[in-house]
Amino acid sequence: MAEFLTYEAYLDEVTTLLTEMYDLSDEAAIKFVMRAQAASYFSPHDDHEEMRTLERAMSDAKIVYENRNKSRPEIYKK
Repeated sequence: MAEFLTYEAYLDEVTTLLTEMYDLSDEAAIKFVMRAQAASYFSPHDDHEEMRTLERAMSDAKIVYENRNKSRPEIYKK
């Protein structure tokens, strides 16, 4: 059975995965997650705990990275 994370822990996991998968600084990863959150990307995750799994976090990290704000595509490396 899948373990469901709290909403806050889920966002933390996506942020951590962004730093690990894309060699981003913590600051950049946090900004990407905050932008996605402001755009309501994570709203369904808040309402449906089954969306907050470790497996889904990897997929969401990829989506957040690929869809980061295109008008400011700078990436902050470590």
